[in-house]
Amino acid sequence: MHNMATKTNSMSDEHKQALAQGRMESKVVRDYLEALRSAKPKRGRKRSPESIQKRLAKIETELASADPLTELLLLQERRDLLDEAESLGSGDDLASAEEAFVKVAKTYSERRHISYATWREVGVEAAVLKRAGVPRSI
Repeated sequence: MHNMATKTNSMSDEHKQALAQGRMESKVVRDYLEALRSAKPKRGRKRSPESIQKRLAKIETELASADPLTELLLLQERRDLLDEAESLGSGDDLASAEEAFVKVAKTYSERRHISYATWREVGVEAAVLKRAGVPRSI
């Protein structure tokens, strides 16, 4: 038996770097799209943080004398209001996600063959795509 040199199939540093870059870009795009989705305006009247706090205080008062079914409904309304209050503070999250998106959108679009029209279809504003350098032609 003669000694055969084993061929190693190791990735080059360039390939590893490209994979890491792709993972990072995918995460940035995912985070931005999730922030966009959560920031979408809901139907109905918009609430301010003050109006949410006012209604939460009223719910606490109403809970003291509520029958079991009303208690259930008030507790759900309270949970919904707390979620809404939390999402009102997410404007900063959207802004920072958008800034990160602008930095990677063009290369991500080119690498994954994502067209301008598709970005628009998922809700990315034309101005954001322009800032990112994503041309209408891809």
